[in-house]
Amino acid sequence: MRLTASDIATITGGTLHGPDAECDGVSIDTRTIERGQLFVPIVDARDGHDFVPIAIAAGCGAYLTERTPLGGTAVVVPDTSTALTALGHAARSRHDGPVIGITGSVGKTSVKDLALAAVGAGRPAHASERSFNNELGVPLTLLNAPEGTEVLIVEMGARGTGHIAELCAIARPDVGIVTHVGAVHTSEFGSVEAVAEAKSELIRALPESGRAILNADSSLVLAMRSKSAAPVLTYGVGGDFSAIDVSLDADLRPSYQLIRSGRSHDVTLPVHGTHQVSNSLAAVAAAEAVGVPVETAIDGLAHASLSPWRMELGRTPEGAVVINDAYNANALSTEAALRSLAAIDAGRRFAVLGLMAELGDHHDDDHRAMAALCDELGIRLIAFRESAYGVDVADDFDQVVERMGHLGETDAVLVKGSRVAGLERLAARLLAPPA
Repeated sequence: MRLTASDIATITGGTLHGPDAECDGVSIDTRTIERGQLFVPIVDARDGHDFVPIAIAAGCGAYLTERTPLGGTAVVVPDTSTALTALGHAARSRHDGPVIGITGSVGKTSVKDLALAAVGAGRPAHASERSFNNELGVPLTLLNAPEGTEVLIVEMGARGTGHIAELCAIARPDVGIVTHVGAVHTSEFGSVEAVAEAKSELIRALPESGRAILNADSSLVLAMRSKSAAPVLTYGVGGDFSAIDVSLDADLRPSYQLIRSGRSHDVTLPVHGTHQVSNSLAAVAAAEAVGVPVETAIDGLAHASLSPWRMELGRTPEGAVVINDAYNANALSTEAALRSLAAIDAGRRFAVLGLMAELGDHHDDDHRAMAALCDELGIRLIAFRESAYGVDVADDFDQVVERMGHLGETDAVLVKGSRVAGLERLAARLLAPPA
């Protein structure tokens, strides 16, 4: 969205210093800032004000600041985070088309990526980058929509009750998707029921003219039907959008028959894992909810791609399969990834699993459950720096590689853990050509 610095000052209640200037988009990161964007320094573990000189040198159009301006065009505000929220509200007010909000314990980002492909095949659409789903990411998504965008797709995460309601106040979604509810972030929420209550805030926020899209395979999600003032669409077994005849190719890419209103449609996905079938059903439902025909949405799915480190499938120089699903982990997503690994035709299967974080009282039980599932599926588990799996722990990547031994074309490896585990670096090492 284009805004002048004087507009920004009016919206934020700030004071303009320096010449007026036009800004196209907003950034909070000088590593990726583009010329002409507004730079918003966020005060967190590091103070973004320290990077204002870098933003100016990179050619930012203007910058917000709580400090004395350092030249260029600045808007002085009491609090930069609050100002970013105000700008997000303004961006939403200027957007005439529908907004799709997506939340859930797992699958948010994949549904967002697939919905962008499905919706974008019929209407100009813009979606959150990567997992920009919090009080900073949602305003940035709204503010960075290109000119001509008709549909905005906004991922919404939560660390506690009321968080999604706050994001809905900014984004004002017309369509809401809830993917799943499970024991994720229970260290913050306390119980699965509390997680469900928090996720339902998206459904409660929808207008009567909107659409709620609920996963029929999750009882806690389906129960949100009673909280919706908007008409409800469901996806999954017995849902308005369902899948039959699911199959996987050698690289775990699913094909299936999508059933909608008694009609069958052939779907082939370019992404990996059986669980992406459910995610793609949600994406097609979202597309229909904003006026994109099912056939058009399915055509769009054929060109979908996922955000980094989510079920990326590659091969080592010797031909072993490596599944890099290292962006994040909990019991639900790890089970789905393990079952995908088990579906690969391989002589040996290894799962390198790191910490599944923020599970609260479920921590030990969930880790042990994943170890038991590995045993059930015939997968050799290598625990990386996490003792709760109940097996010998590998403390570094050298130990992991040593335990697997030589990997050849009959082997397959899953690499998965929460972000703090940093296991994407192991995947990169395995896939790298020999020195």
